[in-house]
Amino acid sequence: MAEPNYSAHNLLVPMVIEQTGRGERSYDIYSRLLKDRIVFIGTAIDDHVANLVVAQMLFLQMEDPKRDINLYINSPGGSVTAGLAIYDTMQFVTCDVATYCVGIAASMGAVLLAAGSRGKRYALPNSDIMIHQVSGGAQGTASDVERTVEWMFKMKRRLIHILANHSGKTEEQVAHDSDRDYWMSAEEAKAYGLVDEVVRSRKDVPAQALPVNGDGVLPA
Repeated sequence: MAEPNYSAHNLLVPMVIEQTGRGERSYDIYSRLLKDRIVFIGTAIDDHVANLVVAQMLFLQMEDPKRDINLYINSPGGSVTAGLAIYDTMQFVTCDVATYCVGIAASMGAVLLAAGSRGKRYALPNSDIMIHQVSGGAQGTASDVERTVEWMFKMKRRLIHILANHSGKTEEQVAHDSDRDYWMSAEEAKAYGLVDEVVRSRKDVPAQALPVNGDGVLPA
C-alpha cells in the first residue's frame, strides 16, 4: 500500500466563511489572514515560498503604505537566496514589518525574525531560535568547486553583517556564535537582540503593532 503524502502542498487548507451584505463569502485561511495584513511563513523557505511572501508584502504596501505588515514565522530556514529576497523586501517596503516567532525560527528564519522593525520583533514563550553559518555543497571541476566555496564564504559574511546590524552584536561575536548551531530560547533571543519582547498573549503586544481590519477595528 502506498504511503500517504503529507507534504505541505497536499494538506487540506481550511476555509473561512464570512457573512456579508451580499451573502456568504469564503476565503482560504491564508487569504483571510492577509486581509488583516498577516503573512505566515510555516515551511522551509524556498523560491516558491519567497515569491509568495514577497508578492503579499508588495500588495500590502500598495494597499496601505503606512499600516504595519505582520509576519509570523515557524520555519527551520532554507535557501539563503530565497530568504534574502524576503529580507530585502522587508527593508524595501515603507510599512513597518512586525515579526513573530511561533514554534521555531532557525537559520534564515532567524534572520527574518531579527529583520523586523525595531521594537516590533516578538517571540512566543516556547519558541526556539537558532543561528548558524551557511551550509551547502559543491561538485564539478576544481575551479567550479572553488568558486562555489568563495560564494558560500561571501554569503556567510553577508549574513553575519545582517545579524550584527539587527541584533546590536559585533560581527566578531555573531561569527563566533554562529560557527555552529547556536540555539536560543525566546528569552535568550531577546537578550541576544534578535527579538524585542517575549509575548504570552495578544494583550502583551502594543495596540499599534496589532493588525487592524478594513473597518479600522482590531480583529476579535
